[in-house]
Parts: sequence; structure tokens; C-alpha cells
Amino acid sequence: MIEVTDSAARVIARQMAKQGLASGGLRLAVKAGGCSGHSYVFRFEAGARPTDSVFDGPGGVHVYVDPRSLPLLEGTVLDFDEHNLMATNFTVRNPNAKSACGCGTSFGV
Repeated sequence: MIEVTDSAARVIARQMAKQGLASGGLRLAVKAGGCSGHSYVFRFEAGARPTDSVFDGPGGVHVYVDPRSLPLLEGTVLDFDEHNLMATNFTVRNPNAKSACGCGTSFGV
């Protein structure tokens, strides 16, 4: 299960509209690399792939997770920090991460 906060859902919907995607959602994936071993990948897509798990958030937004990434993301809360003056970005509260880097986009298991 991936939980999507209200703040993250607002940003997903806003960015989908900016990109002209009437439907679709945000792909949340994990790739090897980064300073802690794994990195998060965020990408807006027009639809889910046949093997994706689809998680629905507030306002009808969707988050797509591929089968290889799902075990590393299970139980994650996807949020968006709209109140940080230095940077606004998605934040991932991942209970599977045993370590994380300072930038918040890389983690170790």
C-alpha cells in the first residue's frame, strides 16, 4: 500500500494538468544507484502498465508502482513539502529505508 497525502495529490493533479494529461498519474519507482544504494524515480505518465500496482489518492489521483519497486516501497507515504522556502519537492516516508542521504532522494535497505 502507498498512501498519498492531500498535499501530494494536489501537486500531482496540478502537474498532470500542466502537462496536458487528462488522465494518468505519477510513477513512483526505485532504481539502483544514488549515494545510499537506491534512488526514487518520479515520472508523470498517461496510464498504468499492465503489471503495475495502482494506488488511488485524494481527488482521484493515481500512483503507479512497478512490481520490482513495490517491495521496497510497501507502506510508503508520499507527501509534498509546500512550505519549505529553499525547495519544494515530493517527500517519501519509506518504512523500508534503513538509511537515507541528505537530499532525500536516495536510500538504503
